[in-house]
Amino acid sequence: MALEISFARQADAAFVADVTALINRVYADAEKGLWQPDTQRTDEPEVAAVIAAGELAVARSDGDLAGTVRVQRLPTGEGEFGMLVASPTHRGLGIGRDLVAFAETWARQQGMPTMQLELLVPREWTHPVKDFLREWYTRIGYHPIRRDPFEDAYPHLQPRLATPCDFVVYHKPL
Repeated sequence: MALEISFARQADAAFVADVTALINRVYADAEKGLWQPDTQRTDEPEVAAVIAAGELAVARSDGDLAGTVRVQRLPTGEGEFGMLVASPTHRGLGIGRDLVAFAETWARQQGMPTMQLELLVPREWTHPVKDFLREWYTRIGYHPIRRDPFEDAYPHLQPRLATPCDFVVYHKPL
């Protein structure tokens, strides 16, 4: 498997549709039970805007779309990654780890001292995928720094939740 990770430069409709479908497919499984039925994680205009902003890195395995990660500089000076997905057909190959390493390298090259991520978690019950991610992020050096109510950050999206949720914010010194 030859894995290549680079920033997406093309934003043609077919590519945007493929990336959007991948993100939504992975998040539908990873966040099952958190959202009302048929809620999508993203849409094509958002993905196109992220690509246009130069914030979407794409992993390709032998030319096939294998994963994505969004990176950005926060107003407070930290780097942040999100929209981290590995294609179900490419799982278990280290693509997530490689995408996080790519994001961290990008942040270091931009002079950012810290990388941040936000993990959406249910407030009143335990989600197995979120527990797996919490353990995985901790293992690769991320530590929770705070827990914020989802509705404080995204009041307009709160009605689309199926259960009360929080964001757990993680940091890793770079």
